[in-house]
Amino acid sequence: MLTSIPDLMKIITPNQRRITAEQAKQELEQNHGLLIDVREPAEHATNAAAGAINIPRGLLEMKLMEIEKDPTRAIYLHCASSARATLSAEALTRVGYENVTVITCNAGEVCQVF
Repeated sequence: MLTSIPDLMKIITPNQRRITAEQAKQELEQNHGLLIDVREPAEHATNAAAGAINIPRGLLEMKLMEIEKDPTRAIYLHCASSARATLSAEALTRVGYENVTVITCNAGEVCQVF
């Protein structure tokens, strides 16, 4: 049986650390974590968050392992609605990253990160 994306989100969301963009901005200023935009390059190009690295969700695990070797470094994930960021956080946790955070958005609006 296939699991729908909404059902999958219900399963994995409780396991992810989720904070607002404002909270993420404050933390990033203090801990110098990585801000990663998991949207597609065209989406990132039209409205990029300052300081964000664009690594699309489909390439994230492979590319991030080349960029960040420290599994304890703070990683903040951003997308348009928090859905891809949530799925990405689950994947990064699965490969061993220990400090992964999803930047959340209000339902029905495009997520704006600082």
